[in-house]
Amino acid sequence: MACKWRIRHKLMLGIGLVVGIMAFLLVGTLKGLFAYRDTMRSIDSKLVELIEANDLRAELEVLHDQKVLTDLVVKIPKARVQLQEYSQRLGATINAGRDPDRGHKELHKVQALRGAFDRLERAVAKADRPFILNRDSEELMQPIRAAKAELLRTAGDLIGDINKGLHERIAASKRNNTVSLAILVSTASLAILLILIFGRTFYRWIATPIRDVETGVSRITKGDFEHRLEIHSGDEMEDLAQAFNAMSSRLRDIYRDLHNQVNERSRQLVRSERLAGVGFLAAGVAHEINNPLASIAFCSEALERRLAELFESKSLSAGGALQQERDIVDKYLKMIQEEAFRCKEITQKLLAFSRGGERQRERTNLVEIVQGVLDMVQHLQNCKGKQLVFQTAEPLEAWVNGQEIKQVFLNLVVNALDSMEEGGTLTITPSSKDGIVELTFQDTGCGMTAEVLENIFEPFFTRSRTGKGTGLGLSISHRIISSHGGEIAAASDGPGQGSTFIVRLPIEQPALAADGEGSLDPEEEFLKLSTAQRQRQAA
Repeated sequence: MACKWRIRHKLMLGIGLVVGIMAFLLVGTLKGLFAYRDTMRSIDSKLVELIEANDLRAELEVLHDQKVLTDLVVKIPKARVQLQEYSQRLGATINAGRDPDRGHKELHKVQALRGAFDRLERAVAKADRPFILNRDSEELMQPIRAAKAELLRTAGDLIGDINKGLHERIAASKRNNTVSLAILVSTASLAILLILIFGRTFYRWIATPIRDVETGVSRITKGDFEHRLEIHSGDEMEDLAQAFNAMSSRLRDIYRDLHNQVNERSRQLVRSERLAGVGFLAAGVAHEINNPLASIAFCSEALERRLAELFESKSLSAGGALQQERDIVDKYLKMIQEEAFRCKEITQKLLAFSRGGERQRERTNLVEIVQGVLDMVQHLQNCKGKQLVFQTAEPLEAWVNGQEIKQVFLNLVVNALDSMEEGGTLTITPSSKDGIVELTFQDTGCGMTAEVLENIFEPFFTRSRTGKGTGLGLSISHRIISSHGGEIAAASDGPGQGSTFIVRLPIEQPALAADGEGSLDPEEEFLKLSTAQRQRQAA
């Protein structure tokens, strides 16, 4: 795994390595060049010294060949001048730092030559007088010959030292050249190796993450929002990958939310069309059905009274068999009446459903409405043995029509009681947030399947355990909540897991409703949908 460095740090490291390698190569190269330059300068100086030393030796050879004292006296100053010139050249070489041992041997030889010149001059001065005896002249010439021989020998040694120094300097230069070449070759090899390693590392640190980001982004742009960029470079590329992952997660959530909204809007559109069709059918048929139902009810009541009178008049003579027949007739007549009145209630609901209409709304305390509904249902038969839980510490007000919302709450509570066995619990939890009041009705009843949840708000759709539901209660409740600008939703974990209904209502009056613009009256919307449906049917 790469070091937790940013890209700029990695680039700075690479640049530092490159600069270090270049500096190392430059130092090695300069060292070789400087060594070569110093060697050449030293050799140049030593060659000039060698020329001066050869000139000095030539003068000393001339001086050595002189046999006449007068000629010897003339040649000694010239030889001294040549020695002085060599001394000056040696001094210049030493001052310029071009002699490795600071001219130690050459200085020693110069001092020896000066001493020999001094002895030669003393010997010449001593011999420069009339000879007394031949023996005396031979004794005086012996130091002169010895001094001349020493001068010639010392000059030869000086030339030898200079040549030896040149050879040593050339050998040292070769060694320095070999060392410099070895340094350059090793440094160049190391530089190539480091460049290859850094290139590979750079590719893994930067080029590979960029390629992975490009590939991942290409998949995300094609709609694969589940794809995740797995980059662990520890730099901006990892941050970019995490940002893309977060973005794809948000896009996935937005896509799912839009998909759910489209599905919900589609279901709402289908539901609205069905409601329009139901309302159109109810408006045309309900009155026609009510009249026969009323006739059936009235006729059954009249027949019940007539048969009662008839049985009363015959009862004394017929005995027990007639009473048994009377009970059977009364049972069926009452059944006819009950079913007729039940059908009439259904048609009345259809009429109320088809008329719709907008009622007066005002700020209403929902806590009081819920509490009133609970007080009402506590006396119902299906509430016995079941627990109703509703606790709130403060009032919750919303912009609603109290009677309509009470009808919704009553419907939800009664449905919850019907779905629960004895010992069940209905919990009502109120809350408010961001201008919305939310009430949650959670029961421990029989629960719902996914199919039931999908169609729970459809007209005439019912899975009532009692078998007495019409399937209009939740449809009407959905229409009421929607007309208030709110939402109603159902949820369940499955059969036997209980159900949850959530009702959301606005606290303040909606702006469009307040301005009287942007929303249709439910009856106008129903008429509009009915007209559209009739046009589609005609087409």
